[in-house]
Amino acid sequence: MKYLISPEAKQYKANLHCHSVISDGKKTPQELKEMYKSKGYSILSITDHEVPKSHSYLNDQDFITITGYEAYIRVRPVYDVYERELHINLFARDPENLSYVCYNPNFCKYIDKSQHDKLQKVGSQRPRKLTVRYVNKFIKTAKKHGYIVAYNHPWWSMEKEEVILKYDGFFSMEMCNYGSYKSSLLEYNGAFYDKLLLSGKRLFCHSADDNHNVYEEGHPEFDCFGGFTMIMPTEFTYDAIFKAMETGEMYSSMGPTFKEVSVNGNSIHIECSDVKRIMVFTGSKTPLIKVANEGETINSADFEVDNRARYVRVSVADEKSRFADTRAFFRDELEF
Repeated sequence: MKYLISPEAKQYKANLHCHSVISDGKKTPQELKEMYKSKGYSILSITDHEVPKSHSYLNDQDFITITGYEAYIRVRPVYDVYERELHINLFARDPENLSYVCYNPNFCKYIDKSQHDKLQKVGSQRPRKLTVRYVNKFIKTAKKHGYIVAYNHPWWSMEKEEVILKYDGFFSMEMCNYGSYKSSLLEYNGAFYDKLLLSGKRLFCHSADDNHNVYEEGHPEFDCFGGFTMIMPTEFTYDAIFKAMETGEMYSSMGPTFKEVSVNGNSIHIECSDVKRIMVFTGSKTPLIKVANEGETINSADFEVDNRARYVRVSVADEKSRFADTRAFFRDELEF
């Protein structure tokens, strides 16, 4: 038997996309820590726009911040709601790594101009271009200088699938970007994730709030606590958390949680919190599925996986249509 999610694994709740007053958010880093820690979160990455910054001063024995920032590449340097653009999160292997990838003054408006000369600039400083060639070089540069790179809110970005399929080097994509989901209800990206997998892309999935806190809790547009990632490190340290992210020891959620996912031969066993639906996607037209009776919930399922399965990934949905999703596990990672 092989555990994809072990019942013995300690799970830590994380928000891996977050904005503070350092860029366009409305809460200070300290306020964000207090908010998230009070809701049971143990990990937070404050990914302000184009501002590499360590928040390790917020760390304590129960709470760790992951150093990172959000970079963006546009058709033109200005924001346009009708133009496609690419936003990516860079997470630093070393918590004190503040390398600024492919510096361009048009994109770092949240850093005082007097501080630009002090930035630890790496990579090309030529104008950014939203082309496959430039994006792939940007990602390659970021990885060379100690970052892993995630693809943010694919629906919001308005990029064509055929373009996205040519990008190379993302370790994960946002399954749910809750800030965007709140405004459109379209930023749950399960179907898009499967299209990437079927096209040969091997990347993980995670969810995040992308919160800016324009509205306080209780307001219908409050953008916190709706998309999160459960990370399963071997120990609660920065290095172990980063390694768990990098190797896919995590899963995406909007609410439900997994207790166990295991495979034994062609059999897959799932245990989770109470949900209405449990599905196993295998790269076919129809997932394996178990659905609760009207007025009831389920919290476990067993399926036999076809020998033709390209991969398996488990997805569950609760009574509020909030999803939780494992990453895809391909045949060479499994026993069948």
